[in-house]
Amino acid sequence: MSAYRIRPVGPDDAVAMLAFCRAVGAESDNLSFGAEGLPLTVEQARDALASFAADPRETNLVAVDGGEIIGNCHVAPLKRRFAHRAELSVCVRRPRWRQGIGRALMQRAIEQAREAGIEIISLEVRADNLGAIALYRSFGFEEIGFFRRFGKIGGAYYDALLMNLYL
Repeated sequence: MSAYRIRPVGPDDAVAMLAFCRAVGAESDNLSFGAEGLPLTVEQARDALASFAADPRETNLVAVDGGEIIGNCHVAPLKRRFAHRAELSVCVRRPRWRQGIGRALMQRAIEQAREAGIEIISLEVRADNLGAIALYRSFGFEEIGFFRRFGKIGGAYYDALLMNLYL
């Protein structure tokens, strides 16, 4: 196992982030996308990453090993009357699962969200993704609901838990 570092994502990471999304999407059915990755051009990805980086309340981090992105954690703040809330997503390349990378990304992202004045972080997780659920619970996330038939992959539905962390 080699060392990795965590750093913010920027517009110059557009190509690498799109490649990461294709790779991680092909490795797991726990995401909202598959091997096709995100439906963005490099320019659209660059613009989105620039927008994220420009928002002082937004946190978008990557874990990088040898120049390759191996993990990502994004805390996206909501707007207007929901500005006290944010949504969290985290994913790690399958060969690097269970090495503490997701935990390290989440720890830093949650700290930054707290510093930015976020009061509640929400997420959805497949109800059968027991490893992720255990990770989220270890941070204090609470189950606030159950969403039956949340997603559909290849004609089969899956359920999700809705979870909140109250900062």
